[in-house]
Amino acid sequence: MSAFPHHPLAIAIMPMACVVFLIFGVIGLAMPVLPLHIHDRLGLPSFVIGLVAGSQFLASLVSRIMAGRFADTRGGKSAIIVGCVAAAASGIVYLCSVDIDWPPIASAAILIMGRGLLGIGESFVITGALAWGLALGGSDNAGKVIAWMGLPMYAAFALAAPLGSALYASFGFAAISLTTAAVPLLGILCVTPFAPVVPKQAPRAGILTVIGYVRLPGIGLSLASLGFGALTIFAALLFAQHGWTSGWAAFTAFSIAFILARLLFGHLPDRVGGAKVALFSSLVEAAGLALIWLAQTPPVAIGGSALAGFGYALVFPALGVEAVRRTPPESRAAAMGSYTAFLDLALGTAGPVFGFVADHSGIGQIYLLSALLVCGSALVAVRLRVERLESQNSQARGMQADQMRDN
Repeated sequence: MSAFPHHPLAIAIMPMACVVFLIFGVIGLAMPVLPLHIHDRLGLPSFVIGLVAGSQFLASLVSRIMAGRFADTRGGKSAIIVGCVAAAASGIVYLCSVDIDWPPIASAAILIMGRGLLGIGESFVITGALAWGLALGGSDNAGKVIAWMGLPMYAAFALAAPLGSALYASFGFAAISLTTAAVPLLGILCVTPFAPVVPKQAPRAGILTVIGYVRLPGIGLSLASLGFGALTIFAALLFAQHGWTSGWAAFTAFSIAFILARLLFGHLPDRVGGAKVALFSSLVEAAGLALIWLAQTPPVAIGGSALAGFGYALVFPALGVEAVRRTPPESRAAAMGSYTAFLDLALGTAGPVFGFVADHSGIGQIYLLSALLVCGSALVAVRLRVERLESQNSQARGMQADQMRDN
């Protein structure tokens, strides 16, 4: 059975999905061009590329828990609007960096500020969208909501990567900046006509308690997301280093495969269990990254990107199902914010760490290292599966004991 969203819930979450598409569209515009802009125009090394790219994810990490609390108390719609305003502001800051050529590090510093604002915007938008969707769908549909919300995200990446490359080639980074400033404002128009879901008024768990709910699934997500970070931050530079054209094709192949996996198999975490799906998916992602490491031609690298995208697609919703099941309803937005913060932690550290590896061992070695790290996510999935089986066995023994007492 396909997970293609011909479903009333899918229609209900369409407004927030449109905003997610727009926000991740402006993120995707910069993906293939930011490394080239920093390396070729500013003449800065791979470590700085990783630092600039990673600053977005670190800003998302810092703001994610705040975004979850905001969505729990003010509602997902309000969080989305705040996020759109911050994302639009990032484009204005981008534009300020364009005319500064000397010293190049000053331009990079301004870019870091812009990336930080974009990270805050993305954090509020995706946390608000997930909170709104989970409020509409409930915990029984958590896997579907998380999977479906990823469809516009990676559809945006697939379309925005070649568009960003074309804009940059024709008009330079100023075109990326202006588009980034304008598009998020359309997101506000997407959600304005729709009534918000009133948050539940109930005592909420402390943030350390919430992090405790999602800690183990979050660690698994971090490890799997290191592969995603290696591909999104350094694929364009890998292609350029080999003299291969169309570096955007790696992003597009990853995104198309990601979307297909979500459409065809997005229902599986709810049906067969998150840990099982996460185990298989993380191994598929690791195989794709290893294929990129071995690639000597563009088609092999693009094929590895597609395989990595197909595997990574279900890791987030599969481990997300495990996170939601551990969390009471009144704290689920904060839980999803905390859970997604593990992704931000991975992507924020992937940039500078993998950039350091690239400067000293070559860009290709990034993909071997990331493949090995993603295998760690499979081990986390095994741990989650064992814990779930132990819990089920404990519940069964308790029921048997109750029946014996009744008899």
